[in-house]
Amino acid sequence: MIELRNIEKYYKNKFVKTYVLRNINLKINEGEFISIMGPSGAGKSTLLYILGMLDTPSGGEYYFDEQPVHKMSERQLSEMHKSAIGFVFQQYHLIDELTVYENLETPLLYQKVKGNERKGMVAEILDKFNIVAKKDLFPNQLSGGQQQLVAVARAIISRPKLILADEPTGNLHSDQGKEIMDLLKALNDEGTTIIQVTHSEINAKYGNRIINLADGWIEETN
Repeated sequence: MIELRNIEKYYKNKFVKTYVLRNINLKINEGEFISIMGPSGAGKSTLLYILGMLDTPSGGEYYFDEQPVHKMSERQLSEMHKSAIGFVFQQYHLIDELTVYENLETPLLYQKVKGNERKGMVAEILDKFNIVAKKDLFPNQLSGGQQQLVAVARAIISRPKLILADEPTGNLHSDQGKEIMDLLKALNDEGTTIIQVTHSEINAKYGNRIINLADGWIEETN
């Protein structure tokens, strides 16, 4: 599903290159649950953002479903990102001015899903996540756990092939964190490919493979 060949990311300052990622070679099969671990500054989030097509590498090749992402235009990248990838952030990134219902509807509006189908998809996800009673509330009326629940629901509403999660339980207490991780595991069991960045060894064990990064290099995979 995903293949990275010699991916590198650096920032240039006059004659100096500061590397964030170096020589990343990685294959991820459809249906895997991958955990990316490593100390702060190891390049974990940068790698996740490149996988999510929210950032571009400085060099190397990225293939998604055998399509050369590294050769795509901005518009093609945007279309691919919208249609195939769901993102879950540590900070939730819900839109404060919109209700839960409207937050869930937003990705479908971007994809130009028709009205009746959109209503059906939102109703289905509200039911699946047991948040029907919260649909008219705004994010600031929800607990952190409930906000992250809505964020995960929004990430999967358009049925993406891949979910990327950047420290998805970082702002939650342990019970809420476990609920989110159990939910991601259930989605993976249904066939969704998941890649998470985490500092938590407990959360990492939800995955079937751990990739350790250090100073921008892949140190080892388990």
